[in-house]
Amino acid sequence: MLQVSVVVPCFNETEVIEAFHAALVTALEPTGQTFEICYVDDGSRDRTRWQLRELARSDPRVRYTSFSRNFGKEAAILAGLRMSRGEAVVLMDADLQHPPELVPRMLELHRHGYDQVVAQRDRTGEGVLRTVLSRVYYQLVRRCMDVEVVDGAGDFRLLSRHAVDSVLSLPESNRFSKGIFSWIGFDTAGFTYRNVRRAAGHSKWGGRNLLNYGIDGLLSFNSRPLRLAIHTGLWLFLSALAYALWIITNVALNGVDAPGYTSLMTGIVGLSGIQLATLGVIGEYVGRIYHETKHRPHYVVRETDASPAPLPSGGPSASSVGQARSES
Repeated sequence: MLQVSVVVPCFNETEVIEAFHAALVTALEPTGQTFEICYVDDGSRDRTRWQLRELARSDPRVRYTSFSRNFGKEAAILAGLRMSRGEAVVLMDADLQHPPELVPRMLELHRHGYDQVVAQRDRTGEGVLRTVLSRVYYQLVRRCMDVEVVDGAGDFRLLSRHAVDSVLSLPESNRFSKGIFSWIGFDTAGFTYRNVRRAAGHSKWGGRNLLNYGIDGLLSFNSRPLRLAIHTGLWLFLSALAYALWIITNVALNGVDAPGYTSLMTGIVGLSGIQLATLGVIGEYVGRIYHETKHRPHYVVRETDASPAPLPSGGPSASSVGQARSES
C-alpha cells in the first residue's frame, strides 16, 4: 500500500521545479515510507510541462497531469487529489515557499492520529499594507463565514485518505479549498513556520487575484451578504421614515423651508450606490448558481504520464499538444 502522496500544483515553475523536486525527494527518502509525487501543470506557458514529463520518465515515483489551459489553482488541487493514491496526502506549492523539510514533521503528527495537519506560516518579510489587509480580511471572514479560516493557514497541509475522500465527495464547481478543508472537520493539528521567500520567479498572486480570491471566500460558504443587504435596506427605510416625520413636524411648526440641493444629491447618490452594490451581491450568487447548473468539468487534461504526447525534435513549440480528454 502506498503510504504518502505529495500533490504539487505548478504554473510557470520552470526556474524552480528541478530544485524543488530534489529537495522534496531528499526530505521524503529518510522517512522510509513509500511515496509518490503528483505534479499538476496548470496550463504553464514555459517549459514546466516538458520538465515534468522528463521527471516522470526518470523517476517512477513521479506522476503528472497537464491541463489544456490555465484553469486555476483550485482545479489543480482537485486534479491532484484525484490522482493521489496514498494513505496520507500532502498538498504543497512548487516555489519552495512551502519548505519540503517540514513534510516529515507533518507525517509524524499524522501517525499520532490526526486527519489534517496544517502548516501555518507567519507574516515575516511581508509588506505592512499586505499584512494589515490580510488580518482585516480574516477578521471579516471569521465573522461572516460558517467555517473557520485561520490567517496564514494555506494549502500547505496533510490530509488523511478519509479526509481526501470527503473533499472529493463535494461536487461544487466554485471551490474554495481553505473553506472546504475547514468544513469537512476531522481531528486537526497545526504548527507555525517562518515565512520563506520564493526561490525564483514571481508570485502569480497579484492584487487583483487576491481580491477575487477573497471575494470567492466570502461568498462560497455563507449567504450573509444577502442578509446584510436586507438589513441595510431596512435601516435605510427606518432612517427615511424618521427623516420624513422630522420634515413633516418642521413644516407644521416653521413652514416650508427652501429645499437643499446638496442633501438631495447626497441622498440620491448614496442610495443609488447601495442599490448597485446590493444588485452586485445578488448577481454574484445568481452567477454562481448559473455556473453550477452547467455541470462543466473542472478542467480539461492535455496529457498525463499515462498518455504523454511525443516531445518534438526541435524542442517545445505551440503546435505540440497532447491527447486531450476531460475529467469531471
